[in-house]
Amino acid sequence: MELLQLKYFQTVAYTEHISKAAAQLNIAQPSLSLTIKRLEDELGTPLFHRKGRTIELNASGRILLKHVNRIFLEIENAEMEIRAEEHQIASTIRISITNPRFLTGLIGDYINASPESKLQQGIGSRNEIITSLKKGDMNLGITGHPIEDEEIESVVLVEEDIVLVVPKNHTYRGETTISLDVVAKEPFISLADNKEYSRFTTMLCEKAGFLPNLAFEVDSHTLLEIIRLDQGVALLPVSVCRNLGLNYIQIADEASVYPISLSWVKQKWLSPAVKGFREFIISYYKVNAGMFKI
Repeated sequence: MELLQLKYFQTVAYTEHISKAAAQLNIAQPSLSLTIKRLEDELGTPLFHRKGRTIELNASGRILLKHVNRIFLEIENAEMEIRAEEHQIASTIRISITNPRFLTGLIGDYINASPESKLQQGIGSRNEIITSLKKGDMNLGITGHPIEDEEIESVVLVEEDIVLVVPKNHTYRGETTISLDVVAKEPFISLADNKEYSRFTTMLCEKAGFLPNLAFEVDSHTLLEIIRLDQGVALLPVSVCRNLGLNYIQIADEASVYPISLSWVKQKWLSPAVKGFREFIISYYKVNAGMFKI
């Protein structure tokens, strides 16, 4: 079993497509297929379920991928430590988030405190962030709910209150609290560009006994425009409502809080710059916790 074989296997496992993996690795598809077949023969078991042009890991493949990730993680750790010892490591921090607001306000404070740091920020789905962390493309990730994975460490930074945004002339505008079932028949405005948060708000409505009547499913910028046109209600974080001056009512239902979580790969060597930024994020949310609560 060779490292090149394992690298090929890892790439196929994440792309779930032989042709796409071959293109990424810049090798011929038959050569890649043969490498995977030899690896399976060596282990004495198939590693994938074949489904037409696509493939996916079977139970044996998932076990192997977990250990392969650890192998390449340790190799990367060795490389990073060697580079650090030689004072060649850059102060670059790579972080991916599911929502831009998670770093709003925080970045400015950090750059002022650490002007020498270099930041590379990406935006991706929850699954994309998990993959990028495991592959080593990103050092840190910020999502909603904590990532539950044996290879990843997650901490909840804050649990933010979710409120009901209502039009200026809405019947319930003067209320201090409201139960979601009261607005079951109202037109809802939902986010189309953040599936993680959309699933959460749908779950809140389901717990209240109804499915939201989605009149608009739009991106975050369009959502704010429609809200200002008084075309429906929306479930939004309280910090967003305060920043934008929106009319909102506290939700009486339980579980109307949305966690914001920071994650990184367990046992992965992190540069002093990344560790410093991680601690800065945790401290920032702790100090500013009041912004996220009613």
